[in-house]
Amino acid sequence: MGRYLLTRTWQSLVTLLLASMVVFLGVRALPGDPALAMAGEEANPEQLAAIRANLGLDDSLLVQYWRFLTNTLSGDFGESVRTGTPVTELIATTLPVTIELSVYALIVAMLFGIGAGVVAAVFRGRWPEWTANGFALVSLSVPNFWLGILAILYLAVGLGWFPASGYVSPWEDPLRGLLHLTLPAIILGTGIAGVVMRQTRASMLETLTADYVRTARAKGLKRGTVLMRYALRNSLITVVTIVGLQLGGLISGAVVTERIFGLPGFGKLTLDSVFSRDYPVIQAVVLVVTAAYILINLAVDVLYTLIDPRIRVGGRA
Repeated sequence: MGRYLLTRTWQSLVTLLLASMVVFLGVRALPGDPALAMAGEEANPEQLAAIRANLGLDDSLLVQYWRFLTNTLSGDFGESVRTGTPVTELIATTLPVTIELSVYALIVAMLFGIGAGVVAAVFRGRWPEWTANGFALVSLSVPNFWLGILAILYLAVGLGWFPASGYVSPWEDPLRGLLHLTLPAIILGTGIAGVVMRQTRASMLETLTADYVRTARAKGLKRGTVLMRYALRNSLITVVTIVGLQLGGLISGAVVTERIFGLPGFGKLTLDSVFSRDYPVIQAVVLVVTAAYILINLAVDVLYTLIDPRIRVGGRA
């Protein structure tokens, strides 16, 4: 187990280093001049040259990358070209909002998706499976932005069950904060629930025909015990992979939902930095998202060894 964790951690660090190179070069390949964006269209060449010198843009790419890498390792992403605010402060303000929303949405997706998948597999060919498949089809087909607008119109404005927009920190008022995130979390979670449901159903159908499940039934174990302890647990490896990848996608892809519900999250910061050509913020945002994907994949690999002991027995852990 220790060797497996050490190997995966080393691989993750190498991947993160390569990703930082891609991020650094990719941002500098974007059209536009950060000095011009900072100084304005009417700036003279002397002002532009001074800004470039201050930002270190006159140095070679190798020197700029080394500075970027060392500053990043020390937690210094520089300052926003647009506002002058430290990028670390901007990320620390917006990222927790998106993480809170993403985790909440993932919980919704797992509750609905895994539950519907198990029901569809157990009641194969009957109306519960048709209902679960219909739910998955609708959740995958309906765009989040359209569903979000409808939810605001009918559930927030019409019935008044939820706030239409805004964000309240859980440190200020946990209940109000949870209420403000419930509607956007349901909107985000239903789309992922369809994917989780289909994967859970497919894995459960395969597992229910396995020899160890038939043996457990032959021993006279209760149906619930067979389903939960043997069938579902061994079906979760594929589901864990999907859930892990979806969490990374939520952190980087909740832009539209955050806009619709007026949440001051990571998505808003990303859009604002792209529109204003705020290169330090763009670099930091992309690097944070990349690091999130790598850490989530590492966590998923560790969960494999906990869910399926055969991975450890096989010598891979």
